[in-house]
Amino acid sequence: MQNIILEKPYEFVPPVESGFWCWAIRFWLRSYLEKNFSVTSFDVRGAEKLRASIDEGKGVIVAPNHSRLSDPMVLGMLSKEAGTQLFAMASWHLFEQNKFERFLIRRMGAFSVYREGNDRQAVNFAIDILVQGRRPLVMFPEGAVSRHCDLVMDLMDGPAFIARQAAKKRQKQGRPPVVIHPVAIRYYFDGDVEATIGPDLDALEHRFSWQPQTHLTLTQRLGKLGRAILAAKEIEYLGAAREGDPHERADRLMQEVLEKLEEKWGTVGKEKGVVGRVKALRSVILPDMIAGKVTPEERSERWRDLAECYYLQQLAHYPQGYIGGGHDLPERLLETIERMEEDFTDESKYHGPLHCVIQVGDAIEVDTERDRSAAQDPAMTKTAESLQGMLDAMVAERRAELAARAES
Repeated sequence: MQNIILEKPYEFVPPVESGFWCWAIRFWLRSYLEKNFSVTSFDVRGAEKLRASIDEGKGVIVAPNHSRLSDPMVLGMLSKEAGTQLFAMASWHLFEQNKFERFLIRRMGAFSVYREGNDRQAVNFAIDILVQGRRPLVMFPEGAVSRHCDLVMDLMDGPAFIARQAAKKRQKQGRPPVVIHPVAIRYYFDGDVEATIGPDLDALEHRFSWQPQTHLTLTQRLGKLGRAILAAKEIEYLGAAREGDPHERADRLMQEVLEKLEEKWGTVGKEKGVVGRVKALRSVILPDMIAGKVTPEERSERWRDLAECYYLQQLAHYPQGYIGGGHDLPERLLETIERMEEDFTDESKYHGPLHCVIQVGDAIEVDTERDRSAAQDPAMTKTAESLQGMLDAMVAERRAELAARAES
């Protein structure tokens, strides 16, 4: 399990509002992204839309999809093109990795939010940013890194709640409204896919004591490994592997184990979506551990439950039909093997070179009152539709580009 859950008391970490550091970091950012995430080039589209909202004096939330750990960094390219600096709400665990990362992300405008509880201080700080309109505020509404850049996961309602509270205060002050700008981030790979991920497939197959399955296509090898990893998890959680369609089995495993945990910890019906349900579980499991109110045996049991929560959330990030059936875009194959490696080995690996496209969508004005008849906050529904629409257009553009290359 990745080191994203901390068994220690939470303390809010504010940003360091430094124009100098934001300016200086931009000079270093490209080399950092290339060295650490294999992102080598960029294309920013629609930055003028963000600039217009700022110039009109609106409170602005920037709401990107979140498929890679590099996403917060690549938004530095957007800030440069839009001629602005950004604030960003970031998970607290990122500030606790090491002193260098804490120093860096604070000076890039990030402040902490505690995902395992109700962090009123972070929420109030975010509302204040929008009320004052000092800088646009970045919030990743999916709530987790998806590892697939062409499909948007269920969005959390948090950004709309924060925007609405700020909009009410701005309305009383006679100031312009709060808007959400969806921002689609997509990565492109134009190298030799087989040469790039072949060694990683060999290594994973070796972990299962298999001979290299080089007689199969890349998609067939990924599918076979996926079924093996799923079977291993079924044996771990249920005692035996099942038969049938792997995506249906994965969904059944996820729902059964989640329901068991929710029944155990009393969180049934508190949240929707896998990310929200996992967050609700962690918010109940962790507090007594942090307070030292559990025995060593109870602590071990809780860590097992937290590990199950983590892997169930990871399992939700393998969308059906993402590869196979003619959907084998090079970057999707890369994403899938990277996700498998991370889930099976607990190590993150990045392949490249990657070209990153950042596209700013039209502003979505947030009403001061929510329509309670809607199942999801209407502002987030519009945000999700905008994000998916931009990504779909990029995918269509990408397929046309690859088809034209194949014909030439």
